Amino acid sequence: MDFTIITKLLAEKDYYGIKKILSTSQVADIAEFLNMQDASTALLVFRLLPKDMAADVFAHLSPTRQSELSVLVNEKELLQIIEDLYFDDKIDFLEEVPAYVVKKILQNSSETERKLINQFLNYPEDSAGSIMTIEFVDLKKEMLVREALAKIRETAPNKETIYTCYVTDANRVLEGILSLRDLVIAEPEQKIGDIMRTEIIYANTHDDKEEIAELVKKYDLLALPITDNEKRLVGIVTVDDILDVIEDENTEDFHKMAALEPTDIEYLESGVLAMARNRIVWLLILMLSATFTGYIIRHFQSTLEKVVALTVFIPMLMDTGGNAGSQSSTLIIRSLALNEVSFSNIAQVIWKEFRISLVVGITLASVNFLRILVIEKYPPTIAGIVSLTLILTVITAKLVGSCFPILAKQLKIDPAIMAAPLITTIVDTISLIIYFSLASRILPIV
Repeated sequence: MDFTIITKLLAEKDYYGIKKILSTSQVADIAEFLNMQDASTALLVFRLLPKDMAADVFAHLSPTRQSELSVLVNEKELLQIIEDLYFDDKIDFLEEVPAYVVKKILQNSSETERKLINQFLNYPEDSAGSIMTIEFVDLKKEMLVREALAKIRETAPNKETIYTCYVTDANRVLEGILSLRDLVIAEPEQKIGDIMRTEIIYANTHDDKEEIAELVKKYDLLALPITDNEKRLVGIVTVDDILDVIEDENTEDFHKMAALEPTDIEYLESGVLAMARNRIVWLLILMLSATFTGYIIRHFQSTLEKVVALTVFIPMLMDTGGNAGSQSSTLIIRSLALNEVSFSNIAQVIWKEFRISLVVGITLASVNFLRILVIEKYPPTIAGIVSLTLILTVITAKLVGSCFPILAKQLKIDPAIMAAPLITTIVDTISLIIYFSLASRILPIV
Protein backbone atom coordinates (compact mmCIF):
# COMPACT_ATOMS: atom_id res chain seq x y z
CA MET A 1 0.00 0.00 0.00
CA ASP A 2 1.48 3.33 -1.12
CA PHE A 3 0.78 5.90 1.59
CA THR A 4 1.77 8.83 -0.65
CA ILE A 5 -0.93 7.96 -3.20
CA ILE A 6 -3.60 7.84 -0.48
CA THR A 7 -2.39 11.18 0.88
CA LYS A 8 -2.51 12.69 -2.61
CA LEU A 9 -6.03 11.36 -3.25
CA LEU A 10 -7.14 12.77 0.11
CA ALA A 11 -5.86 16.21 -0.90
CA GLU A 12 -7.75 15.89 -4.20
CA LYS A 13 -10.85 14.57 -2.36
CA ASP A 14 -10.89 11.58 -4.70
CA TYR A 15 -12.78 9.32 -2.31
CA TYR A 16 -13.71 6.81 -4.99
CA GLY A 17 -10.03 6.29 -5.80
CA ILE A 18 -9.22 5.86 -2.08
CA LYS A 19 -12.02 3.34 -1.68
CA LYS A 20 -10.72 1.34 -4.63
CA ILE A 21 -7.18 1.19 -3.21
CA LEU A 22 -8.40 0.30 0.28
CA SER A 23 -10.49 -2.61 -1.00
CA THR A 24 -7.35 -4.34 -2.34
CA SER A 25 -4.95 -3.44 0.49
CA GLN A 26 -3.83 -5.45 3.51
CA VAL A 27 -5.71 -4.60 6.72
CA ALA A 28 -2.43 -4.21 8.66
CA ASP A 29 -1.18 -1.63 6.13
CA ILE A 30 -4.45 0.31 6.31
CA ALA A 31 -4.29 0.31 10.11
CA GLU A 32 -0.70 1.57 9.98
CA PHE A 33 -1.79 4.44 7.72
CA LEU A 34 -4.73 5.34 10.00
CA ASN A 35 -2.46 5.34 13.06
CA MET A 36 -0.27 7.95 11.35
CA GLN A 37 -3.12 10.38 10.58
CA ASP A 38 -4.91 12.90 12.77
CA ALA A 39 -8.21 11.69 14.23
CA SER A 40 -10.49 13.42 11.71
CA THR A 41 -8.56 12.11 8.66
CA ALA A 42 -8.44 8.63 10.18
CA LEU A 43 -12.21 8.71 10.67
CA LEU A 44 -12.77 9.83 7.07
CA VAL A 45 -10.61 7.03 5.63
CA PHE A 46 -12.09 4.48 8.04
CA ARG A 47 -15.59 5.28 6.81
CA LEU A 48 -14.45 4.61 3.22
CA LEU A 49 -13.55 1.01 4.09
CA PRO A 50 -15.71 -1.83 2.78
CA LYS A 51 -17.94 -3.08 5.62
CA ASP A 52 -16.39 -6.54 5.63
CA MET A 53 -12.93 -5.00 6.23
CA ALA A 54 -13.78 -2.40 8.86
CA ALA A 55 -13.70 -4.69 11.90
CA ASP A 56 -10.41 -6.34 10.87
CA VAL A 57 -8.76 -2.94 10.34
CA PHE A 58 -10.15 -1.70 13.65
CA ALA A 59 -8.62 -4.71 15.47
CA HIS A 60 -5.19 -3.75 14.10
CA LEU A 61 -5.35 -0.11 15.21
CA SER A 62 -3.43 1.16 18.22
CA PRO A 63 -5.46 1.30 21.47
CA THR A 64 -5.31 5.11 21.39
CA ARG A 65 -6.69 5.32 17.85
CA GLN A 66 -9.39 2.73 18.65
CA SER A 67 -10.47 4.82 21.62
CA GLU A 68 -10.58 8.01 19.50
CA LEU A 69 -12.63 6.41 16.73
CA SER A 70 -15.06 4.85 19.21
CA VAL A 71 -15.91 8.37 20.38
CA LEU A 72 -16.07 9.91 16.90
CA VAL A 73 -18.25 7.33 15.12
CA ASN A 74 -21.97 7.20 15.78
CA GLU A 75 -23.48 4.55 18.04
CA LYS A 76 -24.78 2.43 15.18
CA GLU A 77 -21.35 2.30 13.49
CA LEU A 78 -19.63 1.48 16.77
CA LEU A 79 -21.99 -1.36 17.62
CA GLN A 80 -21.57 -2.82 14.11
CA ILE A 81 -17.77 -2.76 14.46
CA ILE A 82 -17.90 -4.38 17.91
CA GLU A 83 -20.31 -7.04 16.68
CA ASP A 84 -17.92 -8.01 13.88
CA LEU A 85 -14.82 -8.19 16.08
CA TYR A 86 -13.52 -11.54 17.31
CA PHE A 87 -14.24 -11.92 21.00
CA ASP A 88 -10.64 -11.52 22.23
CA ASP A 89 -10.21 -8.35 20.13
CA LYS A 90 -13.49 -7.09 21.58
CA ILE A 91 -12.19 -7.60 25.14
CA ASP A 92 -8.88 -5.89 24.30
CA PHE A 93 -10.84 -2.92 22.96
CA LEU A 94 -13.16 -2.69 25.98
CA GLU A 95 -10.16 -2.68 28.33
CA GLU A 96 -8.84 0.50 26.70
CA VAL A 97 -11.91 2.68 26.04
CA PRO A 98 -13.65 5.03 28.50
CA ALA A 99 -16.20 3.55 30.92
CA TYR A 100 -19.18 5.21 29.24
CA VAL A 101 -18.30 3.50 25.92
CA VAL A 102 -18.14 0.13 27.69
CA LYS A 103 -21.49 0.85 29.30
CA LYS A 104 -23.03 1.72 25.93
CA ILE A 105 -21.78 -1.52 24.37
CA LEU A 106 -22.93 -3.67 27.30
CA GLN A 107 -26.40 -2.13 27.13
CA ASN A 108 -26.71 -3.26 23.52
CA SER A 109 -25.34 -6.78 24.12
CA SER A 110 -27.37 -9.90 24.82
CA GLU A 111 -27.50 -11.13 28.41
CA THR A 112 -25.26 -14.10 27.57
CA GLU A 113 -22.65 -11.95 25.87
CA ARG A 114 -22.82 -9.33 28.63
CA LYS A 115 -22.12 -12.02 31.21
CA LEU A 116 -19.16 -13.31 29.16
CA ILE A 117 -17.72 -9.83 28.68
CA ASN A 118 -17.90 -9.08 32.40
CA GLN A 119 -16.28 -12.45 33.16
CA PHE A 120 -13.38 -11.74 30.79
CA LEU A 121 -12.91 -8.19 32.04
CA ASN A 122 -12.57 -9.56 35.58
CA TYR A 123 -9.65 -11.86 34.75
CA PRO A 124 -6.28 -10.57 36.07
CA GLU A 125 -4.54 -8.39 33.50
CA ASP A 126 -1.55 -10.73 33.01
CA SER A 127 -3.53 -13.97 33.02
CA ALA A 128 -4.34 -16.40 30.21
CA GLY A 129 -8.03 -15.62 30.70
CA SER A 130 -7.50 -11.98 29.73
CA ILE A 131 -6.11 -12.83 26.28
CA MET A 132 -8.06 -15.96 25.28
CA THR A 133 -10.90 -16.16 22.77
CA ILE A 134 -14.08 -18.25 22.95
CA GLU A 135 -14.30 -18.70 19.18
CA PHE A 136 -12.96 -22.21 18.71
CA VAL A 137 -14.22 -25.48 17.19
CA ASP A 138 -15.49 -27.96 19.77
CA LEU A 139 -16.47 -31.51 18.85
CA LYS A 140 -17.83 -34.59 20.63
CA LYS A 141 -16.02 -37.93 20.56
CA GLU A 142 -19.20 -39.73 19.44
CA MET A 143 -19.27 -37.68 16.22
CA LEU A 144 -18.29 -39.19 12.89
CA VAL A 145 -15.57 -37.47 10.88
CA ARG A 146 -18.04 -36.43 8.17
CA GLU A 147 -20.30 -34.88 10.81
CA ALA A 148 -17.37 -32.99 12.30
CA LEU A 149 -16.34 -31.62 8.89
CA ALA A 150 -19.92 -30.56 8.21
CA LYS A 151 -20.00 -28.70 11.54
CA ILE A 152 -16.70 -26.95 10.76
CA ARG A 153 -17.98 -25.86 7.34
CA GLU A 154 -21.09 -24.44 8.97
CA THR A 155 -19.43 -22.61 11.87
CA ALA A 156 -16.04 -21.66 10.35
CA PRO A 157 -16.98 -18.04 9.45
CA ASN A 158 -17.55 -17.28 13.13
CA LYS A 159 -14.39 -18.97 14.44
CA GLU A 160 -11.01 -17.29 14.86
CA THR A 161 -9.21 -20.51 13.94
CA ILE A 162 -10.34 -23.91 12.67
CA TYR A 163 -6.97 -25.59 12.27
CA THR A 164 -7.11 -27.16 15.73
CA CYS A 165 -10.31 -28.74 17.08
CA TYR A 166 -11.09 -29.57 20.70
CA VAL A 167 -13.09 -32.58 21.91
CA THR A 168 -15.22 -32.01 25.03
CA ASP A 169 -17.81 -34.04 26.91
CA ALA A 170 -21.33 -32.95 27.88
CA ASN A 171 -19.92 -30.85 30.74
CA ARG A 172 -17.36 -29.13 28.46
CA VAL A 173 -14.46 -31.04 30.08
CA LEU A 174 -11.54 -31.21 27.65
CA GLU A 175 -11.02 -34.81 26.53
CA GLY A 176 -8.96 -34.65 23.36
CA ILE A 177 -7.52 -32.60 20.55
CA LEU A 178 -7.05 -33.08 16.81
CA SER A 179 -6.02 -30.98 13.84
CA LEU A 180 -7.98 -30.21 10.71
CA ARG A 181 -5.39 -32.29 8.88
CA ASP A 182 -6.29 -35.30 11.06
CA LEU A 183 -9.93 -34.87 10.08
CA VAL A 184 -9.28 -34.44 6.36
CA ILE A 185 -7.17 -37.60 6.01
CA ALA A 186 -9.43 -39.75 8.26
CA GLU A 187 -12.17 -42.02 6.91
CA PRO A 188 -15.59 -40.29 6.90
CA GLU A 189 -17.19 -42.99 9.06
CA GLN A 190 -14.48 -43.01 11.73
CA LYS A 191 -15.40 -41.69 15.17
CA ILE A 192 -13.68 -38.60 16.56
CA GLY A 193 -12.88 -40.53 19.74
CA ASP A 194 -10.83 -43.01 17.71
CA ILE A 195 -8.56 -40.43 16.07
CA MET A 196 -8.26 -37.72 18.72
CA ARG A 197 -5.11 -37.27 20.82
CA THR A 198 -5.57 -37.43 24.57
CA GLU A 199 -2.14 -36.09 25.51
CA ILE A 200 -3.06 -32.43 25.62
CA ILE A 201 -0.95 -29.36 26.37
CA TYR A 202 -3.27 -26.89 28.11
CA ALA A 203 -3.25 -24.10 30.69
CA ASN A 204 -5.48 -22.60 33.36
CA THR A 205 -7.32 -19.29 33.02
CA HIS A 206 -5.25 -17.77 35.85
CA ASP A 207 -1.84 -18.88 34.55
CA ASP A 208 0.50 -16.00 33.71
CA LYS A 209 0.38 -15.07 30.03
CA GLU A 210 4.19 -15.17 29.89
CA GLU A 211 4.02 -18.85 30.86
CA ILE A 212 1.44 -19.36 28.11
CA ALA A 213 3.84 -17.84 25.60
CA GLU A 214 6.56 -20.25 26.75
CA LEU A 215 4.24 -23.25 26.22
CA VAL A 216 3.25 -22.13 22.72
CA LYS A 217 6.91 -21.56 21.81
CA LYS A 218 8.12 -24.81 23.37
CA TYR A 219 5.54 -27.06 21.67
CA ASP A 220 5.18 -25.08 18.39
CA LEU A 221 1.43 -24.63 18.87
CA LEU A 222 -0.92 -22.55 16.75
CA ALA A 223 -3.35 -22.34 19.67
CA LEU A 224 -3.38 -23.40 23.32
CA PRO A 225 -6.58 -24.57 25.07
CA ILE A 226 -7.42 -22.77 28.33
CA THR A 227 -9.44 -24.52 31.02
CA ASP A 228 -10.92 -23.64 34.40
CA ASN A 229 -10.08 -25.44 37.65
CA GLU A 230 -12.42 -28.33 36.70
CA LYS A 231 -10.63 -28.75 33.34
CA ARG A 232 -13.65 -27.39 31.47
CA LEU A 233 -12.62 -25.76 28.19
CA VAL A 234 -13.40 -22.04 28.34
CA GLY A 235 -11.25 -20.63 25.55
CA ILE A 236 -8.07 -20.78 23.50
CA VAL A 237 -5.08 -18.50 23.10
CA THR A 238 -3.96 -18.16 19.48
CA VAL A 239 -0.44 -17.55 18.23
CA ASP A 240 -1.21 -13.96 17.11
CA ASP A 241 -2.07 -13.08 20.71
CA ILE A 242 1.12 -14.79 21.87
CA LEU A 243 3.16 -12.53 19.57
CA ASP A 244 1.53 -9.52 21.27
CA VAL A 245 2.42 -10.97 24.69
CA ILE A 246 6.05 -11.48 23.66
CA GLU A 247 6.23 -7.92 22.31
CA ASP A 248 4.73 -6.52 25.52
CA GLU A 249 7.07 -8.55 27.74
CA ASN A 250 10.13 -7.54 25.72
CA THR A 251 9.09 -3.88 25.87
CA GLU A 252 8.61 -4.15 29.64
CA ASP A 253 12.04 -5.75 30.03
CA PHE A 254 13.68 -3.01 27.94
CA HIS A 255 12.07 -0.39 30.18
CA LYS A 256 13.25 -2.10 33.36
CA MET A 257 16.75 -2.64 31.98
CA ALA A 258 16.97 1.09 31.29
CA ALA A 259 15.68 1.91 34.81
CA LEU A 260 12.28 3.10 33.54
CA GLU A 261 8.82 2.41 34.93
CA PRO A 262 7.08 0.16 32.33
CA THR A 263 4.24 1.83 30.39
CA ASP A 264 1.88 0.77 27.59
CA ILE A 265 1.55 4.29 26.19
CA GLU A 266 3.34 4.97 22.89
CA TYR A 267 6.27 7.41 23.07
CA LEU A 268 4.79 10.24 20.99
CA GLU A 269 1.40 9.93 22.70
CA SER A 270 2.69 10.06 26.29
CA GLY A 271 2.79 13.33 28.23
CA VAL A 272 6.01 15.03 29.31
CA LEU A 273 5.11 14.96 33.02
CA ALA A 274 4.06 11.29 32.86
CA MET A 275 7.34 10.31 31.18
CA ALA A 276 9.34 12.38 33.65
CA ARG A 277 7.53 10.70 36.55
CA ASN A 278 8.34 7.25 35.11
CA ARG A 279 12.03 8.13 34.89
CA ILE A 280 12.48 10.03 38.15
CA VAL A 281 11.80 7.13 40.54
CA TRP A 282 14.66 4.90 39.42
CA LEU A 283 17.01 7.83 38.78
CA LEU A 284 16.38 9.01 42.33
CA ILE A 285 17.07 5.53 43.74
CA LEU A 286 20.26 5.18 41.69
CA MET A 287 21.40 8.70 42.55
CA LEU A 288 20.99 8.07 46.28
CA SER A 289 22.71 4.69 46.03
CA ALA A 290 25.58 6.33 44.15
CA THR A 291 26.33 8.46 47.22
CA PHE A 292 28.14 5.41 48.60
CA THR A 293 30.94 6.14 46.13
CA GLY A 294 31.22 9.62 47.64
CA TYR A 295 31.58 8.16 51.14
CA ILE A 296 34.30 5.79 49.93
CA ILE A 297 36.29 8.60 48.29
CA ARG A 298 35.94 10.71 51.46
CA HIS A 299 37.11 7.77 53.59
CA PHE A 300 40.30 7.45 51.52
CA GLN A 301 40.79 11.22 51.17
CA SER A 302 44.19 11.14 52.85
CA THR A 303 45.42 8.60 50.29
CA LEU A 304 44.16 10.76 47.42
CA GLU A 305 45.78 13.91 48.87
CA LYS A 306 49.18 12.24 48.99
CA VAL A 307 48.93 10.54 45.58
CA VAL A 308 46.70 12.80 43.46
CA ALA A 309 47.46 10.68 40.39
CA LEU A 310 45.07 8.04 41.71
CA THR A 311 42.12 10.38 40.99
CA VAL A 312 42.85 10.41 37.25
CA PHE A 313 42.01 6.73 36.84
CA ILE A 314 38.76 6.59 38.84
CA PRO A 315 36.43 7.26 35.82
CA MET A 316 38.19 4.62 33.69
CA LEU A 317 37.94 1.95 36.40
CA MET A 318 34.29 2.70 37.15
CA ASP A 319 33.29 2.78 33.45
CA THR A 320 35.11 -0.46 32.66
CA GLY A 321 33.58 -2.21 35.65
CA GLY A 322 30.08 -1.00 34.75
CA ASN A 323 30.48 -2.06 31.11
CA ALA A 324 31.83 -5.50 32.07
CA GLY A 325 28.94 -6.07 34.48
CA SER A 326 26.37 -4.90 31.92
CA GLN A 327 27.70 -7.36 29.35
CA SER A 328 27.25 -10.31 31.71
CA SER A 329 23.87 -9.22 33.09
CA THR A 330 22.46 -8.68 29.58
CA LEU A 331 23.53 -12.16 28.44
CA ILE A 332 22.23 -13.85 31.59
CA ILE A 333 18.89 -11.98 31.54
CA ARG A 334 18.42 -13.07 27.94
CA SER A 335 19.36 -16.67 28.81
CA LEU A 336 16.88 -16.66 31.70
CA ALA A 337 14.15 -15.39 29.36
CA LEU A 338 14.88 -18.25 26.96
CA ASN A 339 15.07 -20.79 29.83
CA GLU A 340 18.67 -21.60 28.88
CA VAL A 341 19.87 -21.17 32.47
CA SER A 342 18.24 -21.44 35.90
CA PHE A 343 19.22 -21.26 39.56
CA SER A 344 20.51 -24.86 39.39
CA ASN A 345 23.15 -23.67 36.87
CA ILE A 346 24.52 -20.86 39.05
CA ALA A 347 27.76 -22.72 39.87
CA GLN A 348 28.41 -23.34 36.17
CA VAL A 349 27.68 -19.70 35.37
CA ILE A 350 30.05 -18.47 38.12
CA TRP A 351 32.88 -20.76 36.94
CA LYS A 352 32.39 -19.77 33.30
CA GLU A 353 32.18 -16.02 34.01
CA PHE A 354 35.23 -16.24 36.29
CA ARG A 355 37.33 -17.73 33.49
CA ILE A 356 36.01 -15.19 30.99
CA SER A 357 36.73 -12.33 33.40
CA LEU A 358 40.31 -13.56 33.92
CA VAL A 359 41.00 -13.51 30.18
CA VAL A 360 39.27 -10.15 29.70
CA GLY A 361 40.74 -8.59 32.86
CA ILE A 362 44.35 -9.63 32.16
CA THR A 363 44.11 -8.44 28.54
CA LEU A 364 42.69 -5.03 29.53
CA ALA A 365 45.17 -4.68 32.41
CA SER A 366 48.18 -5.47 30.18
CA VAL A 367 47.19 -2.82 27.63
CA ASN A 368 46.42 -0.38 30.44
CA PHE A 369 49.74 -0.99 32.22
CA LEU A 370 51.72 -0.16 29.06
CA ARG A 371 49.54 2.88 28.35
CA ILE A 372 50.01 4.36 31.84
CA LEU A 373 53.73 3.56 31.91
CA VAL A 374 54.77 4.52 28.35
CA ILE A 375 52.26 7.12 27.16
CA GLU A 376 51.16 8.80 30.40
CA LYS A 377 54.57 8.24 32.06
CA TYR A 378 53.36 7.45 35.56
CA PRO A 379 55.55 5.36 37.90
CA PRO A 380 55.33 1.54 37.66
CA THR A 381 53.72 1.44 41.13
CA ILE A 382 50.73 3.54 39.98
CA ALA A 383 50.45 1.55 36.74
CA GLY A 384 50.54 -1.70 38.72
CA ILE A 385 47.88 -0.59 41.23
CA VAL A 386 45.51 0.58 38.47
CA SER A 387 46.05 -2.58 36.36
CA LEU A 388 45.63 -4.95 39.31
CA THR A 389 42.45 -3.07 40.31
CA LEU A 390 41.21 -3.41 36.74
CA ILE A 391 41.60 -7.21 36.83
CA LEU A 392 39.79 -7.52 40.17
CA THR A 393 37.09 -5.05 39.07
CA VAL A 394 36.36 -6.98 35.86
CA ILE A 395 36.18 -10.27 37.79
CA THR A 396 33.85 -8.76 40.39
CA ALA A 397 31.69 -7.02 37.78
CA LYS A 398 31.17 -10.15 35.70
CA LEU A 399 30.35 -12.28 38.74
CA VAL A 400 27.89 -9.68 40.07
CA GLY A 401 26.38 -9.14 36.61
CA SER A 402 25.84 -12.86 36.08
CA CYS A 403 24.71 -13.91 39.56
CA PHE A 404 22.34 -11.12 40.54
CA PRO A 405 19.76 -11.74 37.74
CA ILE A 406 19.71 -15.48 38.58
CA LEU A 407 19.22 -14.75 42.29
CA ALA A 408 16.49 -12.22 41.43
CA LYS A 409 14.62 -14.83 39.40
CA GLN A 410 14.93 -17.33 42.26
CA LEU A 411 13.42 -14.72 44.62
CA LYS A 412 10.52 -14.13 42.17
CA ILE A 413 11.86 -10.68 41.20
CA ASP A 414 12.02 -9.67 37.54
CA PRO A 415 15.68 -10.28 36.46
CA ALA A 416 15.45 -7.28 34.11
CA ILE A 417 15.70 -5.03 37.18
CA MET A 418 19.25 -6.33 37.68
CA ALA A 419 20.40 -4.66 34.48
CA ALA A 420 22.89 -1.98 33.49
CA PRO A 421 21.99 0.94 35.84
CA LEU A 422 21.75 -1.09 39.06
CA ILE A 423 24.69 -3.37 38.25
CA THR A 424 26.83 -0.33 37.35
CA THR A 425 26.03 1.36 40.66
CA ILE A 426 26.95 -1.75 42.65
CA VAL A 427 30.16 -2.38 40.68
CA ASP A 428 31.23 1.28 40.96
CA THR A 429 31.14 1.01 44.75
CA ILE A 430 33.05 -2.28 44.81
CA SER A 431 35.70 -1.10 42.32
CA LEU A 432 36.47 2.01 44.39
CA ILE A 433 36.83 -0.07 47.57
CA ILE A 434 39.25 -2.42 45.74
CA TYR A 435 41.18 0.51 44.22
CA PHE A 436 41.76 2.48 47.40
CA SER A 437 42.36 -0.59 49.53
CA LEU A 438 45.15 -1.70 47.19
CA ALA A 439 46.60 1.81 47.02
CA SER A 440 46.63 2.16 50.82
CA ARG A 441 48.50 -1.13 51.22
CA ILE A 442 50.95 -0.88 48.32
CA LEU A 443 51.95 2.79 48.33
CA PRO A 444 54.48 3.84 51.01
CA ILE A 445 52.10 6.20 52.81
CA VAL A 446 52.85 7.21 56.38
